[in-house]
Amino acid sequence: MKNNRLTVAILIAMLLGIGCGEFVHRTIPSAAAIEAFAGYVSILSDIFMRLIKMIIAPLVFSTLVVGVAKLGDVAAIGRLGVKTLFYFLSASLVSLTLGLILVNLLQPGMHLHLPIPAENGSSGVSASRFDLKSFLHHVIPQNLVEAMGNNEILQIVVFSLFFGIAATAIGKQGKPVVNVLDALGHVMLRITSYVMLFAPPAVFGATAGIIAQKGLGVLATYGLLIGEFYLGLALLWGVLALVGFLFVGARVKNLLSCLREPMLLAFSTSSSESAFPKTLQELENFGCPNRVASFVLPLGYSFNLDGSMMYMSFATLFIAQAYGIALSWQQQIILLLTLMLTSKGIAGVPRASLVIIAGALAMHGIPEAGLLLLLPIDHFLDMGRSATNILGNALATAVMSKWEKQLRD
Repeated sequence: MKNNRLTVAILIAMLLGIGCGEFVHRTIPSAAAIEAFAGYVSILSDIFMRLIKMIIAPLVFSTLVVGVAKLGDVAAIGRLGVKTLFYFLSASLVSLTLGLILVNLLQPGMHLHLPIPAENGSSGVSASRFDLKSFLHHVIPQNLVEAMGNNEILQIVVFSLFFGIAATAIGKQGKPVVNVLDALGHVMLRITSYVMLFAPPAVFGATAGIIAQKGLGVLATYGLLIGEFYLGLALLWGVLALVGFLFVGARVKNLLSCLREPMLLAFSTSSSESAFPKTLQELENFGCPNRVASFVLPLGYSFNLDGSMMYMSFATLFIAQAYGIALSWQQQIILLLTLMLTSKGIAGVPRASLVIIAGALAMHGIPEAGLLLLLPIDHFLDMGRSATNILGNALATAVMSKWEKQLRD
């Protein structure tokens, strides 16, 4: 009942935010005044995101260490890790491929009736360069406090794995530490329930701010592109749900019901990160054991952002089409593999995908200024892909729980 009330409150807040933002956009002629309004009202969402970031690092650390300790031995951890990474890579490949297929079939870049930015222009988005050294620096922490302070989830996962394995290896001496972290995890989940009470005001602030700046008219201008992208997301949802059905059967409907609130939260705030604590809670309520959920879900935030993956291939080829650049299938396969590698470790925060796309554009000789075509509607596209990221990671956790024969009825 509490979950239903919060879901309704978030929906109402989103609708009020849309109405308020559109009213401001239409009635205030000054761009500076609208910018000021958006800045003030976005404080609500900024506070919520800071509260979420406050709890993610200790929540991931405590639950993952306890989860590793409960798995019992290194062999079990290794087995689950291999299965999880195999699933993530498979899901990423499906998401990227679906984006490539759809953008080739629908040709959205050919039907865009907007001025094309000059090829030598700048989008203001810094390109992401991929090399083994930078990837390893992103994965391996040099300081736990620094990793937690920057919310580097992948680095926290790596340290937690070492810590959990070591705590298990020393036997009885490690049990008190594991018990303390178990208690810490429960405390963090209780704090999560308090933080979630601020979700509706945050949703109102985020929605009102972006609508005030962009106006609902931008949806009409880019309607075809937005519709085609959301069609792709709908197809991806169907594929993910089918995979979930193959593993957990008809219970996948119950899982989707449990995910309504975290997905709505991710959609309305355009951030996968904002829904992490609530997703973890709902997965445990569904029947996923803590030791699996606390292992798979944090990894998913670095390796399995399905909505973002599809967006990256879709957007990159869309920009190439807008400039009349034809990529052969061989080049598109190389692009797919490039995105597969460079996207690992991407954060579940707004606009992180654009950095990866900018790098892919530069690598394949496509004008980086083409990102200017997407910036006006990126927030609206980000809402859909953030919700999809939550769905993909939650289904991955349920599948791994079933694969390990630990999913509770």
